[in-house]
Amino acid sequence: MTAVEVLDIARLALLTLLKVAGPVMMAGLAIGVTVALFQTLTQLQEMTLTFIPKILVVMGVLLFTMPYIGGQMGELMAAIVDSIASSGGG
Repeated sequence: MTAVEVLDIARLALLTLLKVAGPVMMAGLAIGVTVALFQTLTQLQEMTLTFIPKILVVMGVLLFTMPYIGGQMGELMAAIVDSIASSGGG
């Protein structure tokens, strides 16, 4: 593999990372801001109130987006295998 091919795979891997982690991170950020706003408005500073909703929302988003995540990871793996196969295998 040439340096250009390695950089292409690295770029593709980083783009896949952003596509896969983006929805989960944005959901975690949204629920975090919402809970922080609720805590500020009610002056309720309970530690479990910050973690439990985030865990539930992140797990829900992961379950909901699992087919999309699997598809993206499959496309990345196919691209890597195609790149290895086209370069002669080693």
